[in-house]
Order: sequence, then C-alpha cells, then structure tokens
Amino acid sequence: MKRILTYITILLTLPLTLGAQGINDNIERGDNEEGFGGGAVYSPFRKNQRDTTKTELNVPQEIRQWHISELLGEVIPVNADTLQHLYQNWHNTDGMNGEYNYLGNMGSPRLTRIFFNRQAIPEFSFLKPYDYFMTPVNQFYFTDTKSPYTNLSYNNSGDKITGDDRFRAYFATNAGKKFGAGFLFDYLYGRGRYDSQSTAFTKFGLYTYYRSNKYSAYLLATRDHIKLAENGGITDDEYITNPEKTEAGSKNFGANDIPVNFSKTWNRNEVYSLFLTHNYSLGFTRERSIEGIDTTTVAATDTLATAQVDDGPIYEFVPVARFIHTLNLNQDNRSYINYQQPKNYYADTYLPYDSIDKTKNLNIKNTFGISLLEGFNKWAVAGLTAYATYDFHRYTLPDTLPGSPAERLSKTNEYTLSIGGILQRSKGKNLNYKLRGETAIAGEDLGAFLLEADANLDFKLKKEDAYVNAKAFIKNSNPSFYFRHYHSEHFWWDNSLSKEFRTRIEGTVGIERLRTKLSAGIETIKDYTYLANRSIPNAAGNGFLNRIAVAQESDNIQVFSATLNQDFKLGILHLNTELTYQNSSNKEVLPLPELNAYANLYIKFKIAKVLNTELGADVRYFSSYYAPDYSPALGQFYQQNQSDKIEIGNYPIVNVYANFLLKQTRFYVMYHHINEGTGNMRYFLAPHYPISPKALWFGLSWNFYN
Repeated sequence: MKRILTYITILLTLPLTLGAQGINDNIERGDNEEGFGGGAVYSPFRKNQRDTTKTELNVPQEIRQWHISELLGEVIPVNADTLQHLYQNWHNTDGMNGEYNYLGNMGSPRLTRIFFNRQAIPEFSFLKPYDYFMTPVNQFYFTDTKSPYTNLSYNNSGDKITGDDRFRAYFATNAGKKFGAGFLFDYLYGRGRYDSQSTAFTKFGLYTYYRSNKYSAYLLATRDHIKLAENGGITDDEYITNPEKTEAGSKNFGANDIPVNFSKTWNRNEVYSLFLTHNYSLGFTRERSIEGIDTTTVAATDTLATAQVDDGPIYEFVPVARFIHTLNLNQDNRSYINYQQPKNYYADTYLPYDSIDKTKNLNIKNTFGISLLEGFNKWAVAGLTAYATYDFHRYTLPDTLPGSPAERLSKTNEYTLSIGGILQRSKGKNLNYKLRGETAIAGEDLGAFLLEADANLDFKLKKEDAYVNAKAFIKNSNPSFYFRHYHSEHFWWDNSLSKEFRTRIEGTVGIERLRTKLSAGIETIKDYTYLANRSIPNAAGNGFLNRIAVAQESDNIQVFSATLNQDFKLGILHLNTELTYQNSSNKEVLPLPELNAYANLYIKFKIAKVLNTELGADVRYFSSYYAPDYSPALGQFYQQNQSDKIEIGNYPIVNVYANFLLKQTRFYVMYHHINEGTGNMRYFLAPHYPISPKALWFGLSWNFYN
C-alpha cells in the first residue's frame, strides 16, 4: 500500500506541474466528451463547465480521443471513456459481460468462451492470456484536450491479506492545436483468496503526437511488467462442491487454507514496446463555403485543414495522396520460475539442473504504404492503399549441447516480407466498406495470405433506423513460432506444421429504437493447431503424469455462433440481455459452451437532480462443457486430459451493485458473487480453479482539469 501511495503522490504532483506549462487552445473543436484513457466504456458530460473554486477563470473541459490502427496508422475517432453504465464491471477479469474463463484472481490468465471474439494468437503467445491488462496499440487512447486533463481511478476489495487493489492514472495535455502528449500508469495487485495465487502487474505508457494538414506523427512507448504466482489449481474440487466431506467443513477453514498443487512457482513477463507511425500528404488548397465544413471531421480525422482570416473566405487543404511509415519494436521476455513442485507430476524432464525456463523475442516490424485518398473529388468515391511489410523476429530458447545435459541459449532468426492492398470507402452516406488483401512473398511465412471484407449499410426498415454489417475473411497462416519450437524443463518440441486455413462469414443486423441486435456467423478451420494434452497414467497408479504437445486437426472443424442483444426499458426500470449460442463440430479439440448468457436488471434515476444512480443486479451463466485446462509451466490454456476430464459451468454468478455519477466523478459499491453457497456450488471458470468467494468491491474514477 505504501508503494501505491507513493505513486499517487507523484502522479498528483506531475499533472499540476505540467499543467502550468500548457498552452490553451482556443480553436473551436465542436462538442466533445471527457476521457479516461483506457478500457471500453463511454459517456457524455456537460460542456464548458465552470471551475467554481476560481470564479475568475473559465477552464475549458473539452477533450477528443481516438485510436490508431497498428498497420498503417489510421486515425479512428472514439467516444471518451467516462460512462457510468457498467462501470462497476470495469475491473472484472471475466469481462464487462462475463464472457471470459479465468483462474479466479484479478488479472489472472483468461480466455473468452465466445469463439468469434477470440483474437489471433500473437507470435509471443505467452502474452495472449493477459489481454485484461495489456493494451494493444489499436486500443490505446490518444487525447486532444483544451486544458491539461487527468483521470485517477482506484478499485479495491478485501483486506491486506487477501484483498485486491488497482490504481490507474491517465494524463493528457496540449501545446497548441497540433501537438499533444500524455501518459498512462496502471498498477494492479491481486493478493488472491486462495494460496499462492497473487498477481502484481505494472504498466507505464508515454505517448505524443503532432498533427498538421500535411504531416502527422504518433508515438507510443510502453513497458509492461507482469508477475503472478502459480498454484496449479486446488488439489480436490470437493473443497468447493462438497466442503462438508473435507476439512473445509471446519468453521475456521478459509479459502486460503484449501490445499493447492504448487507453491514457490511464478510466471513473469517483461514487455517493452515502441510504436511510431507518421505520414506526409500531398494535395491542394481550395476555397469552401462555411456551410460545407464539417468541423467534427476536421478535428477527429485530420483529413481536411481550414484557415480563415477575419471574415474572408475559408480555405481547406484537400489531401490527395499520403505516404506512410509505421514501425513496431517489441522486446518480450518470459521466465517460468519453479522452486517447488509435487513429485511425479510431469512425465518428462529435459533440463534436470534448471528450475527457470526463459525465452525471449525481439521483433522489428516496418510497414511502408502509399494511399490515394477518398473524397478529393467527386469521382474518388473510395480510397486505395498499397503497402509492404518487413517483419523480423529473433527468438531465444534454452537448448542442450549434443551428447551433454549442459544447457546453452540458442537464437533463431525469422523474417517475412509481405505485400498488400486496401480498397476502402468510409464517407458514404449509407454504404461503407473495406476490402483488404495481403500475401507473404518471402521468408518463413511464404505462401501465407489474407483476404478480408467488411461492409456496413444504414437503411430504413418501416420508418425505423436499421443497419446491417457483414464481415468475411479467408486466411492461410503459419502457426506461431512457439507452436513450431519450444524448449523448457518439462516440455520440448520442434515441429514441422502445415499452415492453418480458415474461412469465416458473419453478419449483424440492428434496429436502434427497438434496442435489438442479432449477429450470426460460421467459420471453417482446416489444420486447426492447438496445445494437446498427452498425459500418461502414473505407474504408481494414482493419477496422471503431465505431458503437453502441439497437434493439428486434419479434418475440418466448423463453428457456428449466433448472438442476440436485446435491451428493455419501462420508466426507470431497465433490462439488458445478451444471449449467445455456439456449436463446435469437434468438441474434443475445440470445446465451447453451447449457451452463454448475461443479464443486467437495474433501475436508473437521479437523487437531488444531480446524483445519477443505478441500482441493480447482473448474472453470468454458461452451460456445462469440458473447458480448456490451464498449464502454469506454459502460462497458457490447453486441452483437458481426455481420460480424466471434468465439466464446468451450469452455475450462475450474481452480483448486486449501486453505481453513481456526480459531475466528473464515477463511483460504485458492488457485492461480487452474492449467491456463493447456493445451487450446485460448481463455481469454477477453469478446471480446478474456483472463482473468488463473495466479496465487497468499491471503485472510484475522478476526472479533473488544469
């Protein structure tokens, strides 16, 4: 806690110091919203609110935020992250709508149960389970603000022994209308309700940008430190499902007294990232009437720049072509530290003198592109982009000398040269689309290709505003390096794998006034690549010896998914629902729950006309299925042992909450897992990993300016 207080002191002082150096920007930018700097929730606020502590000063409280696409640095305007609704779920590791399996503790590895929401496995696959904490480039919030802006948030549950804390600080400032900078600090400490389960994560990100009508540049540098204790799950599920049959029936027996498989075991990831994208535009200047100017578009996307002298004509710069360069630089480091493990647990031992598995990945990726832009004349109804990418990796793995158990480090270099093109229309009144094609022409991924399409149509359906979104892709991709090569104390493989071939088509239709959205899709996978459980019976006759290998399913696997979102409102009473049906044609290799559901029932009103209030309860539920197991030694989810598998699910998790918004401050009180001790008691979100017992949570998010 002392460390958190130190960070808070520093971060409270820094914005005040930098704020004194800020240059007020008096250029009109249109209606804006507050920002938070991370996450995925949004809300409007009152514009030009006066600072009542300084009656002589009117501090502008307007900000604008956007994401940057990782490939070519496209600016994507987004709503600011200040929404009251669902703020009580922001800290949940199982997601805003409870769709993730995880190990029970805040920040622990997770995997979404909704197959169509799963992202591609990154080259450094050990980071995939931590997407709760890690922020990819295309989800980071860049901010344009009229006055220095700071957001501080704090979430807490429990005590100093088993409680959780998360503190975040986001700061943004501008020096004129073209230049901005800021930082994000994030500290998470989950002590864990069960033994040897703690998580300790730290992130620091620094960003800056320069935007003008011809040249723009965006820079983001981040450092993530991820460390967690691994307990391998509890030794007997009956401590949860039938506690009266175990010593857990004792009144003095708590969750942290339940025996676990591992102690003195940790996973640690250290990640350094640098992202730079910049572009230069060629075009011409023309006069334009003031009625024709869309100042929102000008400020958000920087595709047009205007200048006005007194009451004279308005001129705009119209970009015709754009030259783009994007650089991604990453250094990934992973260590698995295992000082104590149960006897007869692993089937194989390859490095008998080592208790630390280490691997590294250095990645340097450059993309160069040229675009003919949409909208510079009436015939340019779509933009056209061509690009080339050179992707270099240097992997470091432990290895052994031939004929000797002595360990050494081996390095493997791989590269891929790809070319691609994009045809995109984004300014159409009703129809917009994006078509992209890419193929590898040299290097390790030679022959890999991608074709994808995304189209959106707005239309009227019996006088109701409606929309249809359609997506499709065809991918032929090389499995990641760590599927092909991995060396460690207990797992070792060097595989020659086929490329994985995937096709998907999906669509969404929505009617805004009816608050209805229906999505459906189907995907076919050839040579599906996965971590297979190859455990063998223990010769002593008690259990199995753990062994994991990489496998590919040669037969086609088909996945069908359909999701219905339906919201209801009657006065102050609200009900939001999300229901997903899924079916996998190979449940042994790719298990999915057939039903996943979320419902949130609440009343919404104001107290004394100023305190926005939501009081309610939400529930998460999924049907029983043989969910993926979790391997501490790999830090990833993998197939269950088919000779000793168990089902999880068919257990609702209920939270009750009170959620508030007062001017620039959000706060909530939530009772998590209030239904503990009822029903079938099967509150597992991963095999042998129970979720936390019921607990009271508190959260606060405070925005302030200058």
